[in-house]
Amino acid sequence: MGMLKEKNILITGCARGIGKSMLEVCAEHGANIWANARHQNEKFEKYCDLISEKFNITVIPVYFDLTSKTEIMKTVKLIRASDYPINGLINNAGITYNSLFQMSSEINLRENLDVNFIGPFILTQYITKLMIRNGGGSVVSIASSAAIDGNLGRSAYGSSKAALLTATKTLSRELGTSGIRSNIIAPGITETEMLNSMSVEVIKETAETTSLRRCGQPHEIASVAAFLISDMSSYITGQTIRVDGGM
Repeated sequence: MGMLKEKNILITGCARGIGKSMLEVCAEHGANIWANARHQNEKFEKYCDLISEKFNITVIPVYFDLTSKTEIMKTVKLIRASDYPINGLINNAGITYNSLFQMSSEINLRENLDVNFIGPFILTQYITKLMIRNGGGSVVSIASSAAIDGNLGRSAYGSSKAALLTATKTLSRELGTSGIRSNIIAPGITETEMLNSMSVEVIKETAETTSLRRCGQPHEIASVAAFLISDMSSYITGQTIRVDGGM
């Protein structure tokens, strides 16, 4: 416990799934957190207050949609004016889409690119500028095993995550001398609401192909993210770490 003490990090997509677990795990390890959700709601703010009190850290809810540069900039200005110098970013928020290559619509293709790649790219540009001012930091982006494996029906989604993977690798090379590390986590099949787009049969069949013969849990992804944000991973950058149970 405490490996993120004195770390101030922004996590996107904290309202549910892996992002919610990341909020809990990073708070448990002592980080102060800007917790992003797309829309303001009382339930989320109460949850942030609960986590803040439980772990004696600061959780600040921030609201923006990754497709809105204006909303992203408002949050960046808020962070820049804060008493907490930012030194960590977890690009977690994203959407999924399943369709065969020939059946994938342009609308869904562009939506996946906007949310899974362009939005995080722009956000990371702004946040790393603040990190450079503050002496460095760590960026962790959540991709997918689909970005590497070329799974059937995942061409649009996998391509958007593969673009994020490439940008992350390049970022690690360009900003390493500024003290900024940048890594990717590529989860396999994980028990979140995103699995609702898959049939029970497909989920079971996919889980059985893993070495561990099961789906991953959100906290198992979150724990790796916390490690990569922490100084315990100070010589790790430009890497893609699969957290997939041995797919």
